[in-house]
Amino acid sequence: MTATQPLPAEPCVGIGWRQPHYEQLLAERPALGFLEVHSENFFADGGITQAVLAAGREAYDISLHGVGLALGSAAGLDATHVEQLVRLVERVQPRWVSDHACFARVGSGLHAADLLPIPFNDESLALMVEHIGRVQDRLRRPLLIENISAYVGWAGDTLAEPEFFNLLTERSGCGLLLDVNNLVVNARNAGHAPAAAAQEAMRWVDAIRPGSVGEIHLAGHAERDDGLVIDDHGSAVREEVWQVYRHALRRLGPVPTLIEWDTAVPPLAVLLAEAGRARACLQ
Repeated sequence: MTATQPLPAEPCVGIGWRQPHYEQLLAERPALGFLEVHSENFFADGGITQAVLAAGREAYDISLHGVGLALGSAAGLDATHVEQLVRLVERVQPRWVSDHACFARVGSGLHAADLLPIPFNDESLALMVEHIGRVQDRLRRPLLIENISAYVGWAGDTLAEPEFFNLLTERSGCGLLLDVNNLVVNARNAGHAPAAAAQEAMRWVDAIRPGSVGEIHLAGHAERDDGLVIDDHGSAVREEVWQVYRHALRRLGPVPTLIEWDTAVPPLAVLLAEAGRARACLQ
């Protein structure tokens, strides 16, 4: 494998750059460390989307965050998807390229429009290491792999989730994209109240190998009437997530951080205020 462990980057804060803010952000150029876009939205060659992304790249570092590699799929990688990502990376030269520890493809060719949880066992680990290695070899750079929010699980897991990620980063040369909100969401759905969920999430962070985390994501979540907590990226970061974030910085050191907000997108000023709060934690 040609990829190596991501080198530590200077602490900085970015935001997810979504369509409602394309024009305003380019006009105002607020002080941000980087912008994140969803890779698949920019796979098409040419057109206005590529022009917008090129303009953003002139002003900021770009992080490409994908949702479609489905690296944990036993059906294998989608070669077309991988090559589209390769072309995008060559055009943009992003600071980071990331995707999720999930599966979505099955042998019939069906691709679920979701991030489905993988088993945490040796077989799944070997599959992820193989697929990550193949993508990294094509990209000639390491990936960051995100822990997901999961609403179902697999019986008979043999590895704890943090142990799985420690082995994954060590064996593949990838880095971990630590989504702190997902840790809290999963703990809430396991039956913990917010304060106890934060403690569970901090224990998860404590089990991660220092130096393996290349980026942190912060986002909001929603609580349904039936008690299910959804990682919807549609509100401000909750206080218990900020608590876990501060703990993660103490444990892992200053890590580049992204504010995600994908649904019910607020005015740009709201996102920048969240980014400012994260920057204050980093400093």
